[in-house]
Amino acid sequence: MNKRFFLALGSLAILSAACTTPDPQMRVDPAIKRRSIDADVDSALAKLHLQVPGSRELTAKANGVLVFPSVFSAGLFISGSYGQGALRTGGRTEAYYSTTAASVGLLAGADTKTVVLLFMNQGSLDKFRASRGWTVGADASVTLIEVAADASVDTRTAQHPVVGYVLNNAGLMGSLSVDGTKISKLEL
Repeated sequence: MNKRFFLALGSLAILSAACTTPDPQMRVDPAIKRRSIDADVDSALAKLHLQVPGSRELTAKANGVLVFPSVFSAGLFISGSYGQGALRTGGRTEAYYSTTAASVGLLAGADTKTVVLLFMNQGSLDKFRASRGWTVGADASVTLIEVAADASVDTRTAQHPVVGYVLNNAGLMGSLSVDGTKISKLEL
Protein backbone atom coordinates (compact mmCIF):
# COMPACT_ATOMS: atom_id res chain seq x y z
CA MET A 1 0.00 0.00 0.00
CA ASN A 2 2.81 2.43 0.86
CA LYS A 3 4.48 1.81 -2.49
CA ARG A 4 1.32 2.70 -4.43
CA PHE A 5 0.73 5.76 -2.29
CA PHE A 6 4.24 7.08 -2.94
CA LEU A 7 4.00 6.31 -6.66
CA ALA A 8 0.70 8.18 -6.86
CA LEU A 9 2.06 11.06 -4.80
CA GLY A 10 5.19 11.21 -6.97
CA SER A 11 3.23 11.27 -10.22
CA LEU A 12 0.96 13.99 -8.84
CA ALA A 13 4.01 16.05 -7.85
CA ILE A 14 5.53 15.66 -11.32
CA LEU A 15 2.28 16.62 -13.01
CA SER A 16 1.71 19.64 -10.80
CA ALA A 17 5.29 20.80 -11.36
CA ALA A 18 4.75 20.54 -15.12
CA CYS A 19 1.60 22.66 -14.93
CA THR A 20 2.91 25.47 -12.74
CA THR A 21 3.60 28.97 -13.94
CA PRO A 22 7.29 29.80 -14.25
CA ASP A 23 9.02 32.61 -12.40
CA PRO A 24 7.50 35.94 -13.56
CA GLN A 25 10.93 37.09 -14.73
CA MET A 26 11.05 34.09 -17.08
CA ARG A 27 7.59 34.57 -18.59
CA VAL A 28 7.29 34.63 -22.33
CA ASP A 29 6.22 37.87 -23.92
CA PRO A 30 2.38 37.67 -24.21
CA ALA A 31 2.47 38.67 -27.89
CA ILE A 32 4.88 35.82 -28.65
CA LYS A 33 2.71 33.40 -26.66
CA ARG A 34 -0.43 34.48 -28.57
CA ARG A 35 1.32 34.02 -31.93
CA SER A 36 2.55 30.58 -30.84
CA ILE A 37 -0.92 29.45 -29.76
CA ASP A 38 -2.46 30.81 -32.98
CA ALA A 39 0.09 28.94 -35.11
CA ASP A 40 -0.60 25.72 -33.19
CA VAL A 41 -4.37 26.24 -33.61
CA ASP A 42 -3.92 26.72 -37.38
CA SER A 43 -1.90 23.52 -37.54
CA ALA A 44 -4.43 21.55 -35.46
CA LEU A 45 -7.35 22.68 -37.62
CA ALA A 46 -5.45 21.80 -40.80
CA LYS A 47 -4.77 18.32 -39.37
CA LEU A 48 -8.44 17.88 -38.40
CA HIS A 49 -9.66 18.95 -41.84
CA LEU A 50 -7.16 16.66 -43.56
CA GLN A 51 -7.93 13.59 -41.42
CA VAL A 52 -11.67 13.83 -40.81
CA PRO A 53 -14.02 14.12 -43.78
CA GLY A 54 -16.77 16.68 -43.25
CA SER A 55 -14.94 18.47 -40.43
CA ARG A 56 -14.14 21.55 -42.55
CA GLU A 57 -17.82 22.06 -43.38
CA LEU A 58 -18.87 21.52 -39.77
CA THR A 59 -16.31 23.96 -38.35
CA ALA A 60 -17.42 26.51 -40.95
CA LYS A 61 -21.03 26.21 -39.68
CA ALA A 62 -20.07 26.67 -36.02
CA ASN A 63 -20.63 30.01 -34.29
CA GLY A 64 -17.39 29.50 -32.37
CA VAL A 65 -14.50 27.04 -32.55
CA LEU A 66 -12.42 26.37 -29.42
CA VAL A 67 -9.18 24.57 -30.23
CA PHE A 68 -6.67 23.05 -27.82
CA PRO A 69 -3.88 21.88 -30.16
CA SER A 70 -1.87 19.94 -27.61
CA VAL A 71 -3.46 18.71 -24.39
CA PHE A 72 -0.80 16.86 -22.41
CA SER A 73 -1.94 14.08 -20.08
CA ALA A 74 0.28 12.19 -17.65
CA GLY A 75 -0.01 10.18 -14.52
CA LEU A 76 0.32 6.99 -12.61
CA PHE A 77 -2.91 6.03 -10.84
CA ILE A 78 -3.72 9.75 -10.54
CA SER A 79 -3.52 11.61 -13.81
CA GLY A 80 -4.08 15.10 -15.04
CA SER A 81 -4.06 17.03 -18.25
CA TYR A 82 -3.32 20.57 -19.33
CA GLY A 83 -3.36 22.52 -22.55
CA GLN A 84 -3.76 26.00 -23.97
CA GLY A 85 -5.78 27.08 -26.96
CA ALA A 86 -7.92 29.73 -28.60
CA LEU A 87 -11.55 30.51 -29.29
CA ARG A 88 -12.16 31.57 -32.86
CA THR A 89 -15.22 33.30 -34.20
CA GLY A 90 -15.51 34.34 -37.82
CA GLY A 91 -12.10 32.77 -38.47
CA ARG A 92 -10.34 35.13 -36.02
CA THR A 93 -8.99 34.50 -32.53
CA GLU A 94 -11.24 36.11 -29.96
CA ALA A 95 -9.66 34.90 -26.69
CA TYR A 96 -7.23 32.37 -25.24
CA TYR A 97 -8.10 29.54 -22.84
CA SER A 98 -6.56 26.74 -20.80
CA THR A 99 -7.99 23.30 -20.17
CA THR A 100 -7.35 21.09 -17.16
CA ALA A 101 -8.69 17.75 -16.00
CA ALA A 102 -7.84 15.17 -13.36
CA SER A 103 -8.80 11.54 -12.90
CA VAL A 104 -8.06 8.60 -10.65
CA GLY A 105 -7.78 5.02 -11.81
CA LEU A 106 -5.46 2.41 -13.19
CA LEU A 107 -3.60 4.82 -15.43
CA ALA A 108 0.05 4.95 -16.36
CA GLY A 109 1.93 6.93 -18.95
CA ALA A 110 1.63 10.14 -20.91
CA ASP A 111 0.13 11.28 -24.18
CA THR A 112 -1.02 14.33 -26.07
CA LYS A 113 -4.23 14.93 -27.93
CA THR A 114 -5.96 17.71 -29.83
CA VAL A 115 -9.40 18.81 -28.62
CA VAL A 116 -11.71 20.88 -30.82
CA LEU A 117 -15.06 22.08 -29.47
CA LEU A 118 -17.66 23.57 -31.82
CA PHE A 119 -20.38 25.88 -30.50
CA MET A 120 -23.09 25.17 -33.03
CA ASN A 121 -25.52 27.90 -31.94
CA GLN A 122 -25.21 31.41 -30.57
CA GLY A 123 -26.78 30.49 -27.21
CA SER A 124 -24.13 27.89 -26.40
CA LEU A 125 -21.35 30.26 -27.44
CA ASP A 126 -22.79 33.12 -25.35
CA LYS A 127 -23.10 30.87 -22.29
CA PHE A 128 -19.48 29.79 -22.71
CA ARG A 129 -18.24 33.37 -23.09
CA ALA A 130 -20.18 34.52 -19.99
CA SER A 131 -18.76 31.79 -17.75
CA ARG A 132 -15.92 32.35 -15.31
CA GLY A 133 -14.72 28.81 -15.79
CA TRP A 134 -16.65 26.33 -17.85
CA THR A 135 -16.78 22.63 -16.99
CA VAL A 136 -17.74 20.06 -19.61
CA GLY A 137 -20.65 18.00 -18.34
CA ALA A 138 -21.65 20.53 -15.67
CA ASP A 139 -22.08 23.75 -17.67
CA ALA A 140 -22.84 22.02 -20.96
CA SER A 141 -22.55 18.58 -22.43
CA VAL A 142 -20.30 18.00 -25.38
CA THR A 143 -21.28 15.44 -27.99
CA LEU A 144 -18.14 13.94 -29.47
CA ILE A 145 -18.20 13.39 -33.21
CA GLU A 146 -17.71 9.86 -34.34
CA VAL A 147 -17.15 9.23 -38.00
CA ALA A 148 -19.35 6.57 -39.53
CA ALA A 149 -17.96 3.63 -41.48
CA ASP A 150 -18.54 5.52 -44.73
CA ALA A 151 -16.38 8.40 -43.36
CA SER A 152 -19.29 10.83 -43.09
CA VAL A 153 -20.18 12.80 -39.99
CA ASP A 154 -23.49 11.83 -38.40
CA THR A 155 -25.73 14.84 -39.14
CA ARG A 156 -27.83 14.25 -36.00
CA THR A 157 -24.72 14.65 -33.86
CA ALA A 158 -23.88 17.89 -35.66
CA GLN A 159 -27.18 19.41 -34.48
CA HIS A 160 -26.24 19.38 -30.79
CA PRO A 161 -25.37 22.75 -29.18
CA VAL A 162 -21.73 21.80 -28.52
CA VAL A 163 -19.92 19.09 -30.45
CA GLY A 164 -16.29 18.11 -30.38
CA TYR A 165 -13.46 16.18 -31.93
CA VAL A 166 -10.59 14.52 -30.07
CA LEU A 167 -7.57 13.46 -32.10
CA ASN A 168 -4.31 11.80 -31.17
CA ASN A 169 -1.35 11.07 -33.42
CA ALA A 170 -3.23 8.14 -34.95
CA GLY A 171 -6.30 10.24 -35.81
CA LEU A 172 -9.83 10.61 -34.49
CA MET A 173 -10.38 9.01 -31.08
CA GLY A 174 -13.75 7.40 -30.38
CA SER A 175 -15.41 6.29 -27.14
CA LEU A 176 -13.70 8.98 -25.13
CA SER A 177 -15.23 11.38 -22.63
CA VAL A 178 -14.25 14.97 -21.98
CA ASP A 179 -16.68 15.34 -19.04
CA GLY A 180 -15.13 17.07 -16.05
CA THR A 181 -12.71 19.07 -18.18
CA LYS A 182 -12.38 22.62 -16.84
CA ILE A 183 -11.86 25.47 -19.31
CA SER A 184 -10.68 28.88 -18.09
CA LYS A 185 -9.89 32.10 -19.88
CA LEU A 186 -6.23 33.11 -20.10
CA GLU A 187 -5.16 36.72 -19.76
CA LEU A 188 -2.51 37.02 -22.48
